[in-house]
Amino acid sequence: MGLMDRFRPRRASGGAKAPDAESYLREWTAARIGVEAFVEPRTTVTETTVVFVAHDGEWTRRRMGSPNRAKKFARSLRIPIYDVQLVGYPNRMREYDARGRALRKRAKQEEMLRQLREKDR
Repeated sequence: MGLMDRFRPRRASGGAKAPDAESYLREWTAARIGVEAFVEPRTTVTETTVVFVAHDGEWTRRRMGSPNRAKKFARSLRIPIYDVQLVGYPNRMREYDARGRALRKRAKQEEMLRQLREKDR
């Protein structure tokens, strides 16, 4: 333990919030079709996480305590699970994000045009 360690806030262990994450992911998976899981490795900043991706590219990410826990959880849901370092993220995930950005940009432009039209009246 370093001198300054006692002043740093302590983080909870990875298992502390796992039941909440698991119940959320169960509900998320049940509401969508074609869901696949992608395990992300632990980094210096984050714990092991799992990304669930639906058939249309919609996705969600939650912390898991370990890669083995994520694999066991995905198997319990009977969905395929992949290591993101080996297979990468699916293209449909990027396309989903791109569609969302385009829709937000279009909505912003339409709102600006509406405001300009109201101002000219």
